Amino acid sequence: MSWSVRRWQTVAVAIRVFLLDDHAVVRAGVRRLCENAGDLVVVGEASSGSEALAQVDRLRPDVAVIDVRLGDGDMDGIDVCREIRSHHPSVACLILTSYTDDDALARAVLAGAAGYVLKQIEGNALVDSVRIAAGGGRTIDERTVTNVVEALGTRNDAGGRDRLTPREREILELISLGRTNREIGEALFLAEKTVKNYVSNLLAKLGMARRSEAAAYAARLAERRGGRAGDRPPRRDEGP
Repeated sequence: MSWSVRRWQTVAVAIRVFLLDDHAVVRAGVRRLCENAGDLVVVGEASSGSEALAQVDRLRPDVAVIDVRLGDGDMDGIDVCREIRSHHPSVACLILTSYTDDDALARAVLAGAAGYVLKQIEGNALVDSVRIAAGGGRTIDERTVTNVVEALGTRNDAGGRDRLTPREREILELISLGRTNREIGEALFLAEKTVKNYVSNLLAKLGMARRSEAAAYAARLAERRGGRAGDRPPRRDEGP
């Protein structure tokens, strides 16, 4: 009886991990690392984005370890991260990739990823990253993130903000913090679809195609104001 109780307690506190990678060998390697860690358990895995979203919706893991580049072309890992964070904010996403890509790093941050690590990482370091993500922490260096995002903001000047409505400026500030559409909607008491429309409109006004560009733009404006992007969302009656 005591053995059963101890066994139940061990399973109850284990970190539930989901794996998304289009290479079975990589999934097997990460699974082995998790199993050997003792406090991690792999509850599912997938080779495509659509399959992953369906399984995460059902399994609700603590952490999803996601490859950036997926072979089937339906979506990349960062798209999957954004969808998971939008629909299941309690699921932390750890991006695992073979490539150093500043744009992908910025997109990962804006999608709400808790970490961005290379596949060349030591096994123990990867396990530690999963633990940190499960505990609500982040393994992405904040200074690196700031530098990367600001480096992407080269397309617009401060005058572009004048074309935004007060609501669009609020949403731009929240985008700069990496908030998903759902999180923005909750903060501003708007429907997620309404937020999506606002985002599309503000990107069009700024001549941008990606949220990462909008975040970089907001970071540059904050720097010129002597602050930091997201320090203080503008009041609704506030001017440009």
